[in-house]
Amino acid sequence: MNRDILRLAVPNIVSNITVPLLGLIDLALMGHMGSEIYIGAIAIGGVIFNFIYWGFGFLRMSTSGFAAQAFGEKNKTETINILARALAVAMFTGLVILALQLPVAWASFKLIGGSEEVELLAREYFLIRVWAAPAALSLFVFSGWFLGMQNARYPMIIAISANVANILLSVLFVFGLNMKSEGVALGTALSQYIGLLIAIFLFLKKYKSLLPRLELKTVFGIKQFSSFFKVNTDIFIRSFCIILVFTFFTSKSASTNDTILAVNSLLIQMLLFFSFFIDGFAFAGEALVGKFFGARQRDKLIKVVKLLFVWGLGLALAFTVVYFAGINFILRLLTSQEDVIQSAQPFIIWVIFIPLASFSSFIWDGIYIGATASAAMRNTLIAATLLVFAPVYFLLNPVWENHALWLAMVLFMFARGAFQTLLFKKAILK
Repeated sequence: MNRDILRLAVPNIVSNITVPLLGLIDLALMGHMGSEIYIGAIAIGGVIFNFIYWGFGFLRMSTSGFAAQAFGEKNKTETINILARALAVAMFTGLVILALQLPVAWASFKLIGGSEEVELLAREYFLIRVWAAPAALSLFVFSGWFLGMQNARYPMIIAISANVANILLSVLFVFGLNMKSEGVALGTALSQYIGLLIAIFLFLKKYKSLLPRLELKTVFGIKQFSSFFKVNTDIFIRSFCIILVFTFFTSKSASTNDTILAVNSLLIQMLLFFSFFIDGFAFAGEALVGKFFGARQRDKLIKVVKLLFVWGLGLALAFTVVYFAGINFILRLLTSQEDVIQSAQPFIIWVIFIPLASFSSFIWDGIYIGATASAAMRNTLIAATLLVFAPVYFLLNPVWENHALWLAMVLFMFARGAFQTLLFKKAILK
C-alpha cells in the first residue's frame, strides 16, 4: 500500500512543486524591481485569480473523485463520459469569465483595495492573464481525470512543462523585453495554452481507445449532470470559504500598508509551498480512496487513510524544522528589500506553526474528495470559517492587529482538519 501511495504522491509532489516555485519566482522577479509596489501588484493579481480558479477548482476535484470511482468499478464508458462532461463545463465557464472580465476586475479591486499605484499595476496584470481562463480550467479537468485513472505521471509532465515554459517566458519578458508585472502575466497566460496542448496530446497517446465508448446522450443527461453539479456545488461552497479567508487575509494586509502587504504576501508563500508538497499525498488519497470506495473495499480504504496520515505527519515535521532554521534565508532569496525583511521578523513564528497545524486538513480533503463526500467537506469549511477564523480575527484584531490575522489563519487550517476528523466515520464509512 505504501508503494501505491508513493507511486501517486511523488509525481504529484514533483508537479505541484513547480506551482509554488513559479509563484516564488514571480515574486522574486518583482522583488528586485526596486519597489515594493510590484510585489503587491503580483500578490493582488494572484489573489483575484485564486478567487476565480480556486472557485472552479471543483472541476479538478470532482473529476478526480468520479473518475477514480468509475475506474474502481471498471466502467470504461463512464470514465470517458466524466471527462467530456467536465471539459464541456470548463470551456463554457472559461468563455463566460472572458466575457465578464471587466466587471470581474472592477468588483475585485473594489473588494480588495490597496494603494492606487499597486491597483494600477494589478489591473494591467489581470487583464492580460485572464485570457488564459479556458485553458486553465480545462487543465484542471485533465489533471483530475488523469489522477482518477491512477495516472499521476501525466499531470506531472503537464505541470512541469507548463510551469517551466511560464518561468522562461516571464524571465524573457521581464529581463529581455524590459516588461514588469505585465510580462509575468503574459508568460503565465501563454504557458496555460502550452499545457493544454500537451494534455490533449498525452490523452490521445494513451486513452484514444476510450473515445468510441463516449455516449453524448449520457454525457449531457439530466441525471448525470444533476449528480455532477450536486457534488460540484458542495465543493464550490467549500472552495469559496477558502477563497474568502485568503482574500480577506490579503485585503486586510493591503488596507494596513504596502509594507505589511509585501510581508504577508511573502510569508503566506510558506503555507502555499507546504500545501503543494502535502497535496501530493492528498492527491494520492483522492485516487486510492476513490478506487477502493468505488470497488467497495472498506478494509483497504481504512488502511490507506491511516498510512496517508503517517506520511503527512512526517512531512509536516520536516517542514517545521526547515522553516525554524531557514526562514530568513528563504526571505532573502525572495526580496532584497531590507525593510520588508525586518518588518517580517515579528510574524515568522506563525510560519513555523503552519505545517503541523494544517497537514491534516490537506490529507482529509483528498480522502473526502475521493469518496465524493462533498456535503460533509462543505460543512467543515463553513464551520471553520464562521466559528473559528472570523471570531478569532475580529475579537483579537483591536489588540494584536496583524498577529490576529495570522493566528486566525493558523487556527482556521487546524480547525478544518479537526472537524473533518470528527465527521470521517459518518461521512465516508457509513
